[in-house]
Amino acid sequence: MLEKPLAIPVDSGCYLFRNGAGNVIYVGKARSLTQRLSNYFQRLDALDAKTHALMIEAASVEWVVTHSEVDALFLEIELIKTHQPRYNMRLKDDKSFPFLALDFRSPYARPYTTRGPHVKGVKYYGPFAHVGRLRRTIDELLQAYPIRSCTNSKFDDHKRRGRPCLLFDVGKCAGPCVGRVNDDEYGVMVENFGAFFDGHVVTLRKRLEERMNTAAGSRDYEAAARARDGLRALDAAGETQRVVLDEDTELDAVSVLTSGSRAAIVLYRVRSGRVVGRHCVLADLSIDEAPSTILERSLGELYAGDADIPKEILVTHDIVANDVMTEYLSRLRGARVFVVTPQRGKRRHLLEMVTDDAREVLNTDSLRREHDHNVRSHALEELGRALNLASPPYRIECFDMSHLQGTNYVGSMVVFEDGLPKKTAYRHFNVKSVLGNDDVGAMREVVHRRLEHWNAVGGDEKFRNADLVIIDGGLPQLTAALLAQNDSSLEDGEVQFVALAKREELLYRPGVSEPIVLERGSEALYLVQRVRDEAHRFAIGFHRSKRGKAMTASILDGVSGLGPTRQKLLMDRFESLEELRRATLDEMRATPGLPAAVAQSTYDHLHSASAPRLIKEPSE
Repeated sequence: MLEKPLAIPVDSGCYLFRNGAGNVIYVGKARSLTQRLSNYFQRLDALDAKTHALMIEAASVEWVVTHSEVDALFLEIELIKTHQPRYNMRLKDDKSFPFLALDFRSPYARPYTTRGPHVKGVKYYGPFAHVGRLRRTIDELLQAYPIRSCTNSKFDDHKRRGRPCLLFDVGKCAGPCVGRVNDDEYGVMVENFGAFFDGHVVTLRKRLEERMNTAAGSRDYEAAARARDGLRALDAAGETQRVVLDEDTELDAVSVLTSGSRAAIVLYRVRSGRVVGRHCVLADLSIDEAPSTILERSLGELYAGDADIPKEILVTHDIVANDVMTEYLSRLRGARVFVVTPQRGKRRHLLEMVTDDAREVLNTDSLRREHDHNVRSHALEELGRALNLASPPYRIECFDMSHLQGTNYVGSMVVFEDGLPKKTAYRHFNVKSVLGNDDVGAMREVVHRRLEHWNAVGGDEKFRNADLVIIDGGLPQLTAALLAQNDSSLEDGEVQFVALAKREELLYRPGVSEPIVLERGSEALYLVQRVRDEAHRFAIGFHRSKRGKAMTASILDGVSGLGPTRQKLLMDRFESLEELRRATLDEMRATPGLPAAVAQSTYDHLHSASAPRLIKEPSE
């Protein structure tokens, strides 16, 4: 393990951990370097999972002193961009949404939509959620500000001919190719066109109204009509922008949502009360990144080099070092910036809308990974290499346990083949031999019962031999699985076991003391997480069903003439105990196959003062 260096300064600054190959694997900032770095040089068993893995790999540490913590934040962002350390959160722009590009590389700027990389000399607006809506907006806006939208080759062709194109005839181009508009007038139109997407709709509307009224007052009715038509076009274009706050409101709203080792950070730009832009990035997380930490680091990168920073930024989570982030953003803006977390009202509702968008981004990313065969193949190959398997694991099984304070113990087995769930092969297990709270004993029983079918010839296809068996839990659960293997008279190594620690997401192999840490954001880690989450969901669902049946029998127990068959008749009709409790006596009597006297006894039992009451389910 890396020894603690001497003479670490007390100043603020950045520190860099390097591995044995000299590569930077982590970059951090600190108000006091000596205090912050001291947290890393402790006993390994006292460190959290991320720091534990970092310190095992680190071979050296160095630091850079800065004048203030804000300067350290500036430097940290640049160092992360430069080195892309594996233990730092990494932001990746979501390129799946279109941008409006305003190209200034030619004498007469032109707009177009793009999903490609950003280039110098082009100003970008967006991204936007719907390309069709964006194109309709551009089409409407060209009637108010008729800048050219043709390609450079078409522009040069009409310039050579000395005849404008059809867009000029329908009023959607001012005809710069044939000199129908001077450079100053064209520059004003381009400026107003961009101002719309910057959110200055109210200002543009006032300008057009003034132009219309002035022209009408001087009896220039043709100019007044053009201004009127432009006003209508501006209103039509503005309808595509969602109004979320008052007209004088200008702010940004940023939401962070996590799922496994991925996070979506979505930023909405609100100008004049309208959502005029959206920026989304996906982040590969380090271990145990808190949403507030993700937010702090993503804000620094989102606004680095951004000239459009509003006075107010809404965020979904409180930032611990809010004063440092506020000072950082204020320096970038050149004026005071406030970072706030609203708790109620329209601003909170706006953040909830942004969070819903972030959830959709994560869902879309998850579906992309799940249904892309190349991505799944890559994930299986990565996992096979990390676990030192002879070949990528085509069939993966995962076991999980569920119980409530040691009661209704159940186990689940889920199966993935070629990276996809094979639900017909899922199995539930009622634990029979374990009493009380004993996850290890329950796991041993369930795995033993599964391994009884290992190598079975002509047996149930649901129990085909697996290439990899994942045990949800740490080393104790892995030990239980190995004991189950011994109980089944299988040879050591015949079953490829790996245990997945729930919180740290570390993999443990039999006979290996050090855990295996999968690369954050890797397809292999995503696959393992998805398998684990599916096993957990399947176990919880079965446990709730079993507990619900037990609760039904308990509450209806003792009703004269109401045995299991008639209980089922009632539950088939009313579906839940709460519905049954709310049912009237006549509704119970109308249950087919239930005698009137039994219906009366059931009704009296459920509405007596001593009847058991349902309580809220405890968390799993």
